[in-house]
Amino acid sequence: MSPAPRFFSEEEVARHRSQDSCWVLLGTRVYDVTGFLRRHPGGEALILRRSGKDVSTEMEGPPHRHSENARRWMEQYYIGELLHGAQTLRERRKTHEETEGKKEVATIEERKKEEEESSPYNRCSPVDLDKDLVDWRKPLAWQVGYLGEKYDTWVHQPVDRPIRLFGNPFLEASTKTSWYWVPVVWLPIVIYLSWHCYTTLAQETTRVVLTSDYSIPVHKYSFVLLFLMGWFMWSFIEYCIHRFVFHMKPPAHNYYLITIHFLLHGQHHKSPFDGSRLVFPPGLASVAVGLFYLILQNTLPGILGVAVFVGGLCGYVVYDMIHYYLHYGSPKRGSYMYNLKAYHVKHHFEHQRAGFGITSTFWDHPFNTVIPDEKF
Repeated sequence: MSPAPRFFSEEEVARHRSQDSCWVLLGTRVYDVTGFLRRHPGGEALILRRSGKDVSTEMEGPPHRHSENARRWMEQYYIGELLHGAQTLRERRKTHEETEGKKEVATIEERKKEEEESSPYNRCSPVDLDKDLVDWRKPLAWQVGYLGEKYDTWVHQPVDRPIRLFGNPFLEASTKTSWYWVPVVWLPIVIYLSWHCYTTLAQETTRVVLTSDYSIPVHKYSFVLLFLMGWFMWSFIEYCIHRFVFHMKPPAHNYYLITIHFLLHGQHHKSPFDGSRLVFPPGLASVAVGLFYLILQNTLPGILGVAVFVGGLCGYVVYDMIHYYLHYGSPKRGSYMYNLKAYHVKHHFEHQRAGFGITSTFWDHPFNTVIPDEKF
């Protein structure tokens, strides 16, 4: 049973114009968007300038028309209606009387439902638990595979609530990682291997053998070039993984591929602001890192492969940190990170089949997956 809407006067709405309490209007509907300020791709200042006012024109554009997903997302911040005129007051009284009558005839089943919705599984609860295609009161990992043809549409309709993937506490915990564990685990390795590569090359004993009679010495300052080569190589790998693995479209009839896709990346698009799943758990990432290392060691001679590897590993750390910041940071308007945040949020809410670059948009250009430029 949906609760009756609250009613607010124009004066009351106008009082909420700060970072601590920010309300906006969409027609006569009132929204408390305080929790969304830092997440807004255009920056919090853009919303604060329009707080307490009707944002209908801004939602329609120009310069930027908000997508259907963005409009759907906004509805979870709805708190009531604008009180305006005697007719609205009569409707308010009528609604209040009807609500009081409904409360008197509430059934045990409805009370049970309210208890379920207040459980830890549903702390945000922005979805309709009765109408959604999955049961949010249960772990989602084993449900999504049954969505079939509806999966692709469902997974690209983002919600602002935590996702529970597994019922087993250990498995569930293994899918979550705080952002700071990425630099804590990987940066010491980057620093040590960088020092090891430089000092090894400084001994001036490393040579690239071209023929049995001819070889080229490798100078210690070549480490910088090899490091940057590894970083550049990672940027391409980042793009390819995001586009061809994370954004593969699993066959509608294949339960297992749908489940794998959801575990790899689909859950991130369904709940893009779940802070515990914005970076890769080091345990899982170590598998890919180890594979990258083995390939380079078997491709490039000795210390050269390690130098390229450490550059790629550093690129990965930067990638994960930037990805987290794009979701939770509030960059200065007009800065590189500001534009990158806007670009990435459009990827989540409007252009899921484009905009695969995270740390930069470089590889989107040659592969023709650039999101159309729009001003915020």
